[in-house]
Amino acid sequence: FIVAFLGIVILSPLFAFLMIAIKLDSPGPVFFRQKRVGIHKTHFNILKFRTMRIDTPKDTPTHLLDNPEQWITKMGKFLRRTSLDELPQIINILKGEMSIIGPRPLLVQYLPLYNDQQQRRHEVRPGLSGYAQVNGRNSISWDNKFDLDVQYVDNVTFINDVKIIMLTLKKVFVKDGISSGSSVTMEVFTGNE
Repeated sequence: FIVAFLGIVILSPLFAFLMIAIKLDSPGPVFFRQKRVGIHKTHFNILKFRTMRIDTPKDTPTHLLDNPEQWITKMGKFLRRTSLDELPQIINILKGEMSIIGPRPLLVQYLPLYNDQQQRRHEVRPGLSGYAQVNGRNSISWDNKFDLDVQYVDNVTFINDVKIIMLTLKKVFVKDGISSGSSVTMEVFTGNE
């Protein structure tokens, strides 16, 4: 909470700049809200900066759209490339819905598809970044992601969280494993694949 609060204060000029840039770039709200699964399978609305046009087909993952690039705004391409679209999740952290580090929260529609082992990812708060994100992000399979999420759940320590934060910063700055959505490297999760 303290780190998220300080983050909001320190990053408020950047937040303001990005909000203005999003509004100038395309009509619609600044934030994108989507229902995700949190700790103990509770539901919450994740916040992101909006990166797509407001007439984009609703609840369709970017990589499943016909010609996904046509739906992403100019500002959206920049936000996705730099991962700045994820910054509003600091508000989710302040509200206690997320943590800085933890398994990334996935769509509610996937919840019935997890096996018992994969369900364990919901024993901790979802995170802004996580162990799977610093070990492959979009370049690894869903099964590998879930295995890494459960490894994290079994080894939650302050030191591990600090290591993941440092690796996350490195990956964001070198843009390692970041895709814009149209260049997704995996298929949609459909259960045990």
